[in-house]
Amino acid sequence: MGLKSELEAHAKKTHDDVWRRRKGDAVPDSSSVTFGTDAVELDGTVLYADLTDSTGLVNGYKDWFAAEVYKNYLYTAARIIRDQNGTITAYDGDRVMAVFIGNNKNTAAAKTALKINWAVRHILQPALGAKYPESKYKIEQKIGIDTSPLFVAKTGIRGSDDLVWVGKAANNAAKMATLDLGYSSYITHSVYGVLNEEAKYGGTPKADMWSDLGNAALGFGVYGSTYWWSIP
Repeated sequence: MGLKSELEAHAKKTHDDVWRRRKGDAVPDSSSVTFGTDAVELDGTVLYADLTDSTGLVNGYKDWFAAEVYKNYLYTAARIIRDQNGTITAYDGDRVMAVFIGNNKNTAAAKTALKINWAVRHILQPALGAKYPESKYKIEQKIGIDTSPLFVAKTGIRGSDDLVWVGKAANNAAKMATLDLGYSSYITHSVYGVLNEEAKYGGTPKADMWSDLGNAALGFGVYGSTYWWSIP
């Protein structure tokens, strides 16, 4: 069969086959979902953590310097995600995607964002400054979080595959991670509405850590925060 015929047959089969849906009680990985129309459904909270202006970093600094910033940011974000019981689902250049499930998923994701913000300010930036005291580069990052039902399927070809996460939470979280409104952490109204008080109020005296930004030109309600959560 030629390539054209193979692609035509695959497209037809995908549309003709009936989806086999199953409820998930854990975040799936590539080995737990098969090719074809196999899908896992779960309620999940999606977090996107993204370095700000990575293009400027790559274009304005040495390649090894940019790589060091990437490595430290992604390692730090990933370790905090796992410490908060999130599951890392993808890396994409200078950003990482994670999914949280369970009754505490929204609070855990929000605390993750606040802890990453603290780590950037109190660990990564000081380490960079100590090594390169003449550098004016400032590490800045943004995180987006939303929650929704997710439809997870396997995509790609054998030997080069990945999972596709279909649901508004994945799209909304990625969009919020690109906002430039002066906040480091963004969550939707859906997430804010179910946060535990520990992830909603902070400081001395206690105050709401999240500012209502309306729809932020995104078509859905957004809250932003500049607060951080210290790591002992």
